[in-house]
Amino acid sequence: MSEMTSVERTALYKSLGNPVRRRILDYLGRHGEANSTVLAKELGESSGTTSYHLRKLAEQKLIEEIPEKSGGRERWWRSLPFSHTTPDPATMEPAEYAAAEQLALLKIELDTRLFRRAHAEYRGPEGWAQVRRTGTWMTREDLHAFVRAYEELLDRYGRPGDDAPEGARRVSLRFYAAPDPVGEWEGEPTGP
Repeated sequence: MSEMTSVERTALYKSLGNPVRRRILDYLGRHGEANSTVLAKELGESSGTTSYHLRKLAEQKLIEEIPEKSGGRERWWRSLPFSHTTPDPATMEPAEYAAAEQLALLKIELDTRLFRRAHAEYRGPEGWAQVRRTGTWMTREDLHAFVRAYEELLDRYGRPGDDAPEGARRVSLRFYAAPDPVGEWEGEPTGP
């Protein structure tokens, strides 16, 4: 996506934080495509509600209509590739920050569930569920290079569902990195 304004980012964060829209995006991510009737049945909503939210997601270029499957009033949709990096909170307008914070709280809740599930489903180093935690020393430049390498690995090993080989499953990955606080811990200096 091109550079977004604060107003556009605010709308994006509110949209991504909407429970129905989140569930629609999740469904499309897992199943590839759907129409409002399929989504209504799957999500327990009316087709009018799902149709409205589909149009809103399309306005934000998060999904697109599948012309070859759509006809008359029946419109089929698929998700679009999407990547967004939230700007420095100090540069955000108050409404944008509030929307980003609400979305972050929702993500934390979802990610906590995913973390617990990964631990519950862990069956050793050869299983589908994997959990890794570590700590190490890095410069800021090292960390930025690591993040770029992580993104390159995602591009190298990840693929869209319609290009997935036999036996592939959708895998949820999360990456967090935060430096330890600067100060003292048990009398020992920490940080740079």
